[in-house]
Amino acid sequence: MITIKARIKNQQDQSYPILIEDGLLQKIPDLLKKGAYGEKYAIITDTNVGKLYGQTLNAKMAAKGIQSEIITFPSGDQSKRLEIVEKIANRMLRKKFDRYDAVITLGGGVAGDLGGFVASIYMRGISYIHIPTSVVAMCDSSIGGKTGVNLEGGKNLIGRIEQPEAVFIDPSLLKTLPESDFITGMAEVLKYGAIMDSGLFKLLEKSYPQIQKRNRNILNKIIERSVKNKVSVIQKDVNEKGLRKILNYGHTLGHALEKMSNYKISHGEAIALGMKVVNIMAVQQSQLSQGDNDRINNLIDRYQIIHPKNIATIHHRNSHKLWNLMNSDKKAKSGSIQFVIPTSIGKHLIATSFTQKDFTQALKNYA
Repeated sequence: MITIKARIKNQQDQSYPILIEDGLLQKIPDLLKKGAYGEKYAIITDTNVGKLYGQTLNAKMAAKGIQSEIITFPSGDQSKRLEIVEKIANRMLRKKFDRYDAVITLGGGVAGDLGGFVASIYMRGISYIHIPTSVVAMCDSSIGGKTGVNLEGGKNLIGRIEQPEAVFIDPSLLKTLPESDFITGMAEVLKYGAIMDSGLFKLLEKSYPQIQKRNRNILNKIIERSVKNKVSVIQKDVNEKGLRKILNYGHTLGHALEKMSNYKISHGEAIALGMKVVNIMAVQQSQLSQGDNDRINNLIDRYQIIHPKNIATIHHRNSHKLWNLMNSDKKAKSGSIQFVIPTSIGKHLIATSFTQKDFTQALKNYA
């Protein structure tokens, strides 16, 4: 078993373990008894993952004498709404969950964001644990304490940064992940390689055939390396005031694309499109070489992260609408849009000098 410690020191010690092991789901009841995170547990999961793993986990917990209740929500990003938060909280109240109980989020990024947010506000905050089941959640979103839901004006505009008690990662759960989710999830892994870990980037370049076949050893390496990258950032900047902003590479435009498409474009595709466009802006201002831009683009294309039908959303006709959406993004500061750009493979900077004209030109060049 791989154990990584996220040492979070904010106003108080919020450190927690991140465990990575094939078959770890079978050991969850013993880990819960050992950790004593709550007296009973609300397992918050979507309808798809609930059928795959929720019932199994619930039964194993019952066999160990641990009380739990499965609470499901419709799968998909459109469930990240305050209405769903209220429904889940009311269900927990009816089942008499109190301040001494805890939440388990079981699923991908949506389950983690939604379930973590419910835990952070239910009875002014109860403990929660992540059990991620997707590439995005295992490699990125389950670590760092970001929780939240969407508003009509944009993505993740209501939320909290509240650290989990633990993250339990079982890479073997990826075997049931739909192919489209598996492939698009690689965008978050590619992000780490492009902005901070050239070794990971090279691993993605040379290991495509094995990754495509979901080779367990390679996937475990990728997950471990991504987790360590994320932890190294959040330990230095818990509340995203400085360094943590680099993890938004591709996300500023990506979130705008998700919103504009009414979340019909997947998160991973939107992030990959965002990477491609911001890279063009970086090349335009001689901050990124054409060679490194080509390497990033080639990797995105090789993994087929972006579906051809969604390429048309990156059109200069949408420039004004996308720019306005980015201006309402929570990362905007004093009317300035902040873009994270790679300056070479594994290195980065945060740029605030790009104008709407630069952005429109990048969209034209992309087309």
